[in-house]
Amino acid sequence: MDADIQARRCTPGDEDALSLIGQATFLETFAGLLGGRDIVSHCASAHSVPTYRTWLTAPDHALWLAETSPGNAPVGYAVVAPSQLPLPDAASDDLELKRIYLLGKFHGGGIGKRLLREGIAHARSVGARRLLLGVYAHNAAAIGFYQHVGFRTLGARKFNVGGRDYDDHILGMPLAD
Repeated sequence: MDADIQARRCTPGDEDALSLIGQATFLETFAGLLGGRDIVSHCASAHSVPTYRTWLTAPDHALWLAETSPGNAPVGYAVVAPSQLPLPDAASDDLELKRIYLLGKFHGGGIGKRLLREGIAHARSVGARRLLLGVYAHNAAAIGFYQHVGFRTLGARKFNVGGRDYDDHILGMPLAD
């Protein structure tokens, strides 16, 4: 299935596709784990078109979109941005893999790894010391994916969805050679 998916750097105008895939993948991932109203509320703000429009024009953000071929339907994406994760040794040269989502039917085909490679390459190209991310503490598949490619647990945080706090792990990968 990997041969039928293209990953490309996003440009202004991609905000509708990013919002759609962001909402769809968040719902797909967390339905049955988080409250439905909480998911809808979270998606309405965190995955809004204006949020992605802002990120697409921010010089310190980089976004990639995975699309099917033919047709260019969005199936996943990644966002790298300045880190906002609460770590005691946080530094200005840390970057955060803020989002990396892929529709479930496309898992296992190498697209997630391709998006992650793009994010890592970008972070290295701008001189980041390390790439960080937050992941739901009970998402064993995602944690395993990140650990398999070299991320290690550095801390924890609370992630608020719909007024409720959930436990996240903070993972990091050193980028310095």
